[in-house]
Formats: sequence, structure tokens, C-alpha cells
Amino acid sequence: MRPLPLAALVVVCAAIPVASVDAQSAPRVRARDLGVAPGVFAPGPLNAITDVAGVRVGQVTLIEGETVRTGVTAILPHGENAYLSRVPAALHVGNGFGKFAGSTQLAELGELETPILLTCTLCVWKAADAMAAWMLERPGMESVRSINPVVGETNDGGLNDIRARPITADAVRRALETATTGPVAEGSVGAGTGTVAFGWKGGIGTSSRTLPASLGGWTLGVLVQSNFGGVLQVDGVPVGKELGQYAFRGAVTGDAAGAAADAGGNGDGSIIIIIATDAPATERNLGRVAARAMMGLGRTGSSASNGSGDYALAFSTAASVRRDVRATRQTNVELSNEEMTALFQATVEAVEEAIYNSMFQATTMRGNGRTVEAIPLERVREVLRRYGRRM
Repeated sequence: MRPLPLAALVVVCAAIPVASVDAQSAPRVRARDLGVAPGVFAPGPLNAITDVAGVRVGQVTLIEGETVRTGVTAILPHGENAYLSRVPAALHVGNGFGKFAGSTQLAELGELETPILLTCTLCVWKAADAMAAWMLERPGMESVRSINPVVGETNDGGLNDIRARPITADAVRRALETATTGPVAEGSVGAGTGTVAFGWKGGIGTSSRTLPASLGGWTLGVLVQSNFGGVLQVDGVPVGKELGQYAFRGAVTGDAAGAAADAGGNGDGSIIIIIATDAPATERNLGRVAARAMMGLGRTGSSASNGSGDYALAFSTAASVRRDVRATRQTNVELSNEEMTALFQATVEAVEEAIYNSMFQATTMRGNGRTVEAIPLERVREVLRRYGRRM
């Protein structure tokens, strides 16, 4: 498992009993360490969203006492002022059971004017307020009177006392100010601290793909906050069924004990998928990229249940489509429709792998009177071997 830079993870703790977090679990690995490498395209050097030049990720993990298990994950599209130098972006809603702050203006203008924050459901507005205040303090923002914070969420109320709304302005500022371009911490960190996926511990996951030079050589990176259910499959293998943990198990088997153990009951939950690319695309084709994220999500076994908030946001960092807010004319040089297909494929592959990484890197978490186990990787290995996958 690769080391993580200290700046990539800020942990805020208060009165943590030793037993509150399982820090002694078996070493966690990424999907590729299990031989799971979805698709045909190669990942970037970090196999992370930060393989897209300039993209930064910052995370703050809040673990307090026995009840608070949450955090903030910030994605910055570049190192400049996001309001003054905007990037084109688009949001695709697979299932809209969620709160995605800033979505209507994003859809109307097709651009980001702030970084992207991920957090817990009842903390969206606190996070948005804190980021707006932070942005207004930036140099060059003295006359700004409107700002559109973009904040996504999933509900971590199983492990976290979500009604306490524990996210603070300080946590948001730390996530924004410690964001780096290096390796990204995964699993039970940041906005993924208290999340659950397929009945096991979910979290933050990331992956990337770099296209061959003949297809443009573009890089595309993905970061997910996984907190959803369904019938887990890994590289096409029915891991959830083999391990006896999946949605609708009780109804299918007629077993009362199975019903109690259903992973998310009927698969409810949510996922936020952030896609970055250096390919020159504007909001129309970025919307097409974001829509393909649902295909990668489906490959992992999600059926986008009624109670699931499934959102994918894609943006481009390419200089030729960047927008100076002070300019009165915008000139774009962008890819044609025919050049998008390889990016669609890269999106599907990277989303699938990022979800696996979010689970395989996650550790068992205890909080708010509940314990959610990390997916047992040795058993996953056994299932994959049994289905002929080479480790």
C-alpha cells in the first residue's frame, strides 16, 4: 500500500476512545493489488484524480467521541482562483434523491466558480456557507456579490450523529487550504469517514486513465464518495452473493435472518462521482462524459434505487476552454463529438475502479452505536480465484 502525504489527510479528533476505530485491521490494498484492473486503458502514475495536472484534493476527517464519524473532501480544479478562472462543467443526475448545492446555476452556465466540496447530508449548507466565506476572502474578490458554492453529499447517519451537523467552518477551510496535487487518501477518510457501500464500509476512492497518444493522450481522473447498496460484483464476479451480503437477500431467500442482514435493505444509499479531464471539452460533451459514469456505477452492482442520490459531475481543466470571468468574449477550441468515445470508455473504467478502491481501502468503523466491517479482502481473493481471476 502506497504511503500517503501528511498534507493529504487532516484528522481532527476529540476524546477518542481507543476502541472507537479499528486501526488494527489487516492491511488494505487497492483493486489492482488484487488483480482487478477494469477495462483496457492504463491508469496514470498515481491512478488518481490528481493525475489530471493541476487538480488538487484536500480532506479533513472528523472523529469525535463515540458518535461523530464524518468529514470534508475538497476538489480544486486548479491552483488559481476558481471564481476568476472558471472551468466548464456539467452535472448528470442518475437518481436525484439527494442535495447537490449549486446545481441549478451549474446547469445554467455550464461552469464551476468554486471548488467542489463533498460532505454529509445535513452539513451541505454549513459547508457551502464556509466555502463562500473562504472564497470571498481571496484576492481579487473584493467586489463580488454573488457566488455559487458547489457541494455534494451522501448520508452517513448510520455511523455518524448526522443531526449534530458536526462540520465546522474550520474543517472546510482546512480541506481547501491543505489540498495537494499528490496521492489521494482513500477509504474511511474525509467525506467517506462514515459511509457504507453494499453493506460494508465505503468511503473515498479514486482512479484515472491516460489515453494512448493516437487517441489524444488525454488524462481522465475520477474521485467517488461511495455510500450506496445493491448486489456487489467485482470485475463481473458476484462477490456480494458469494459472501452472502446483498440487497433483497431476505426477500429472495425467505430467510428472516437474511432479511435483517440485507445490505442496505433494497440498495438505498448514494454516491457522488467527480470526473476531471485535461481533454478540451465544454459543458455539452462534459455532460455526456458524466452520463457514462452511471455505466461504471452499474458494473459494480448498483441499481440506483429509489432512495439513492447518484450524481456525476465532470469538468475540464484544458486551457483552451478555460473562462476568464473578466473577459467579454470567450473562444473555445474543443474536441469534436467523434473524439469523445475514448473518454467515455475511460470514464466507465475509472469509475468502476474508483468504487472498488473506496471499499478495498476502507477500514472497519465503529460509531454512533454501530459497527460496519471492512469488506474481507482475503475472502474477496478466494471468490475471485474461484471464478478464474488471476491475482
